[in-house]
Formats: sequence, structure tokens, C-alpha cells
Amino acid sequence: MVASKTPPPPTHPPLPPGLRAERQAHGCERPPWRRGLLAGLLTLVGCGGGSTGPAEHAAGSPAVPGAAATGMAGAATNSPDQAPPATAATPAAAASATDTAPAQPGVGPATLALLIADGDPDSEQAARLYQQARGIPDSHLIRVAVDTRFDAISDTAFQALKTRLDGQLGNDVQALLVTWQRPSRVAGSCAMSITSALAFGYGTQWCGGCNRTSSSAYYGSSSKLPWTDLRLRPAMMLGTGDLQAAQALVARGVAADGSMLAPSTTPQGWLVRTTDPARSVRHPDMAALAASPVSGVALHYVNNANGAAQDTVTAQADVMFYFTGLTRVAGIDSNRYLPGAVADHLTSFGGVLPTANGQMPATDWLQAGLTGSYGSVEEPCNYTEKFPSVSRLVRAYLDGATLIEAYWQSVKWPGQGLFIGDPLAKPWGRH
Repeated sequence: MVASKTPPPPTHPPLPPGLRAERQAHGCERPPWRRGLLAGLLTLVGCGGGSTGPAEHAAGSPAVPGAAATGMAGAATNSPDQAPPATAATPAAAASATDTAPAQPGVGPATLALLIADGDPDSEQAARLYQQARGIPDSHLIRVAVDTRFDAISDTAFQALKTRLDGQLGNDVQALLVTWQRPSRVAGSCAMSITSALAFGYGTQWCGGCNRTSSSAYYGSSSKLPWTDLRLRPAMMLGTGDLQAAQALVARGVAADGSMLAPSTTPQGWLVRTTDPARSVRHPDMAALAASPVSGVALHYVNNANGAAQDTVTAQADVMFYFTGLTRVAGIDSNRYLPGAVADHLTSFGGVLPTANGQMPATDWLQAGLTGSYGSVEEPCNYTEKFPSVSRLVRAYLDGATLIEAYWQSVKWPGQGLFIGDPLAKPWGRH
């Protein structure tokens, strides 16, 4: 990670609080049309419980004794509320909340299009799985000519793809989901992520190594209809390598919906300043967020700049947020993550799939049981504007945004950044 040419910008002010959806019960209750359809998927995550993936990571540092109850050593904790602990809702209460809580406007099943690599069976299966689970209209399944044998697509080939795609998309489509994993970036004189190139088109103003890049009009926006209002369609890549992984991810995303409106547990957020100063430039934003009143989540700020505590969070339960800065993050599969959980690690090549140039790819977070992540596809330098603003992401998510809305609204210069996960996950809202 190369240091940016200018000092990190000051911490941005938090988003103004939005309207919260009416609270509903946490658990397996779903609208009647989805109960039978989603039974198999929900079984994969224990009907809304945490999920962990294959043990593919190093064990990392041992857990701090008592950390699960009191927070890790060196962590400052911001509890969500001083009210008595929440208890699980009764089935009657769950049904009542589900029936009466209004759906929020914004990106949803009726406004999302699925991009399928024409002739690729894995992409086709993933798209069909997602369509069935989320109720995506048949007209929003779009097949495009893309060679999935290669990690990158050339800028000229991509431009031809995007020109054809733009002609196929109606004005009702506000956002996109990419259902293949390769290619994940567009390569010209510099590299853009395919998710950002789909939103903006390929252009060198969006990439170029350590250059200052163009700003997204969607950053910090309150728009619920980004294509209608801003003429851009935020995109996200599912980020799974096979059907089994796709099934598990989609199950987590579906189980997330509305799960935090009346939770039976307090979601935990871990914000870590590590011993890697170049990758910990987001620490002022994280510290300010943890020190401010945030209802609905317990935030733990771990300041390990001097190495007295730990660089990693291990053996923790009910994790919803985990933000850090390291080339590789050990022990992530030792935690138990809630459906809809989000995490990323600020480093140079987390979005260079599948190998991340020897660093930890963003997809490792999904394999560990999370629902969304982010990584850069070329050396971006450590401009904070090129990575998610933790405070903006967390506050937007808590205000009822979907994963794709919260993530995209938190990155000011997103051209080099790849967004992955289930775009419609919505723990603090419902579709």
C-alpha cells in the first residue's frame, strides 16, 4: 500500500438520520409467498443465525479471555441502548410486524437487473438461484457476451458490452448484479472494477494508480432511484465461485432482510486501527463513529497502533460490522457473523480476483460467512476517498438502506473499487 500524495481528508460528518422502518421480529417469519420458496435457503443459515465458511484462514491471534462478553483488550465500546436486553419475539408478534411494517422505497427486486455471462453455466445457475430467492422479473435477466476464462476484460471489449447492455436496460432498472466472478476488472491504460465501469463507463478519470480520481454523484446521496435521479446504476458482483457458495450467500442475504428491526441479539461492530499505519488511515472516522451515539449496534473501536492489543478480531459472536486495514486478516472464520454482515480490509489489491496479488482477496470475507465486502483492483494508494467511509456505510445501513445502497453511498472515488455480495440484503428494512 502506497501512501497517498496528500494527507488524509478530515472525517466526514455523519449522514443525517433517515426514516427508520417500523420494527419487525427477528427470525424466520417471511411473507407467505416466500415461505415455501426460501425454506431450503434459510436452512443453510439456521433460519437467520450466523454462518461461517470453510476454515481456509490461519488461526490468527488467540481470543482475549472474556472478549465475547466485554469487548477485546484495547477496545472502546459504544453500547446501542441502555434499555433491557431484547428478547425473541413470539410468533404472533413476528407475524404482526411482518404484516404491518411498510416496505421502504429504493433499490429492490423490481428495480435490480441480473447480468449473466452468456453460455456460462455457473453464471446462469447463480442468476436463476438469485432470481428465485428474490423474485427478480424475467425481463431483468440480461445475458451479455463476456469471456469468463480471463480475470480482466479489455476496455474496448467492455465498451462494446456496455453499449449493447445500455440498449437492453429499461428505465425501471436502477441497479445491477454481476453473476460471474471473472472478469472482475476492466483493463486499459489503467484498471477499473467491473462494478464501477458498469455504473460510469470505462474512463481514465476513474482510475490510474495513485491519481486522484473522479467523484461519484451517488456518494452521500439520499437518492432512492440512482438511475432516475443521477443517470448511474450502481453495480455489485455476487462474488461466489460455485453454486454451493452462491446458495449460502443468498441464504444469508435473504435471512438478513428485516432481521434487525426487532432483534433477539445486539449486533456487534468491530473497528480496528492496526499496527499497519498505511492501511489504517480510516481510524479517525472509525474512532469518531464509535464515540458517537449510534442506536441499534454495539461498536467496539480497537486502537492497536502501538501493538499493545491485537490486530485481529477473533472468536466473537453476532458480528455485523468488521472494518480494518491489513494485507491479510487472520482468524476471520473464527467469528460468528449475523446475516447481512459487512466487512472489508483496506489494502491495495483486495479486489484483484481471484489471487489479490498475494494479499487477501475480498471474497475471503464471503467465504467466512459475511454478506458483503469491497476491494480495489489496482494500486490506489491509501486515499480514504477510495475506500468506504465506515461512518457513512454504518449509518446508511442502520437507516434501512440495502447493502448496495449503503456501500456505494460510502465511497467518494469508487472507480478502482469492486463491490461484492448480496446487493439486496437489508437488515434494518424490508422489501
